[in-house]
Amino acid sequence: MPRRLFIAGNWKMNTNAAEAVKLAKAVVEKLGKVQEMDIAVCPPFVYLAQVAAAVAGSRIAVGAQNCFYENNGAFTGEISAAMLKDVGCRYVILGHSERRHVIGEMDELINRKVLKALSDGLDVILAVGELLAERDAGTTLEVVSRQVKRGTEGVGKAEMARVTIAYEPVWAIGTGRTATPQQAQEVHAMIRSLLAALYGNELAQQIRIQYGGSVKASNAKELLACPDIDGALVGGASLKAEEFAGIVAGGMK
Repeated sequence: MPRRLFIAGNWKMNTNAAEAVKLAKAVVEKLGKVQEMDIAVCPPFVYLAQVAAAVAGSRIAVGAQNCFYENNGAFTGEISAAMLKDVGCRYVILGHSERRHVIGEMDELINRKVLKALSDGLDVILAVGELLAERDAGTTLEVVSRQVKRGTEGVGKAEMARVTIAYEPVWAIGTGRTATPQQAQEVHAMIRSLLAALYGNELAQQIRIQYGGSVKASNAKELLACPDIDGALVGGASLKAEEFAGIVAGGMK
């Protein structure tokens, strides 16, 4: 059975309240009835409830960009998985390169978040990817393999079915540079092979692996045509409903 494509828009630290609602409504207008694939938008924490209200009744899901690994307590500035569910989230992005390389999150911390989010009922988008220096050093597969293994450590088969892996080469995020379809497919195929070794081939064939990193309407079709690319985690291009819709169109058969 072919895997269902999954396109998610990561708005990062962008928009104000009015802009977030306007963008969400525009996405609903253009994509709210699309049935061929799964679509989600991931706005900043402070606009999650408003965006969830704006997409209510459509086929657009809502995701958050991060969460913490405890239910509640003295964790100033953190947000729990239960809080995200409470405001209408289905998904949460964990391990994004900006969390890893700007904020300094390590594999162990990301894994704790993955386990908590899954146990509390959120579906996880686990982002992995190498730095330019790692790509140039020829260690891409080693780095990505480590991130996948450590990020999913302790995740059982039933929970793993609710994890999407997002491969995002760090050197292609917001730079205008995109991995070629061949480069992306090579890493996606390696990830699927690794998942087969960890969880069995049957489950590995079901798990979706998104590509991220300067995805736009002009390159989406070629990327999404690759056999092991099952969608996209879209950054800057998701801030324009027309461009985001163009990426979705690139995945239509």
